[in-house]
Amino acid sequence: MLSRLLPDPFLLALVCVVTLAALLPASGSAAAAVDVAANIAIGLLFFLQGARLARETVIGGITHWRLHVLVLSCTFVLFPLLGVALHKLMPGLLSEPLWVGVIFLCALPSTVQSSIAFTSIGKGNIPAAICSATASNLLGIFITPVLVGLLLSAQGDTGVDLGQIGKIVMQLLLPFIAGQILRPRVGSFVQKHKKILSMTDRGSILLVVYSAFSAAVVNGIWQRLSGHDLLVLLVLDSVLLALVLTITTLAARTFGFGKPDEVTIVFCGSKKTLASGVPMANVLFPGAEAGIVILPLMIFHQIQLMVCAALAQRYARLIGKAEAPDAAT
Repeated sequence: MLSRLLPDPFLLALVCVVTLAALLPASGSAAAAVDVAANIAIGLLFFLQGARLARETVIGGITHWRLHVLVLSCTFVLFPLLGVALHKLMPGLLSEPLWVGVIFLCALPSTVQSSIAFTSIGKGNIPAAICSATASNLLGIFITPVLVGLLLSAQGDTGVDLGQIGKIVMQLLLPFIAGQILRPRVGSFVQKHKKILSMTDRGSILLVVYSAFSAAVVNGIWQRLSGHDLLVLLVLDSVLLALVLTITTLAARTFGFGKPDEVTIVFCGSKKTLASGVPMANVLFPGAEAGIVILPLMIFHQIQLMVCAALAQRYARLIGKAEAPDAAT
């Protein structure tokens, strides 16, 4: 119980990186060097994701199309609608840059690793989770920039340059494809050293966060944020997650999915990816603005881990009790 309530080590590392950027922000030529290193690290991150992914396992879950449609609808339709609705109802609750961050959060794809991990813990449909989470990430490379542009334009914002999709494809999709192509050669090495290579994954995110927050600090982010803003953002992210978890659960039951499929729908449909979100924000928004834009995502990321860890254990107990009589007979 205590371990679920405490922040995970990665969140603590994020806090340390933000603190470092506040005290020692990269600027000038140092900022340019950090930006180049961050781009290389993100390319390596998506190359490794492609090298890890077994195509045979994904193909096994593709046929469950009703589940995938529902998960993608929650990710790219339900979340944006909720984000826009909250903005319309309470426009003065946050500053406009933070609302842009909330809208950006709502347009992001699902996670891959944590969606699959929580589905596994909760005794859900793991092949379907792998397929849904992976499809969400790949489709998000194209859908998220378009969706963010449309949503921000509708809110009266200048939106984002949709021409940046090409840059996102170059930075995220091409390394992923390269990893898939080279998987027969490097896949076993990646699987064997996945604990060590996971440090590369997280390290690349920390590097991009440092780059984004350094630019934000240089441009006065802490003069634009207060403790009240952070508290309101914490509550807003919690409400958003609670709404999505409730709606995905009700939708799974309404459409007649079994309990293992419900687990998959809830965990894949309620997540938002930090791994893809941070580099996307770095591409779509100016450096100073990206630091504020990713703040709602960073807070949401920790909340979803804590809540879904507890929820996965609850699902595991429920499904375990249901399977016990069958095993006895």
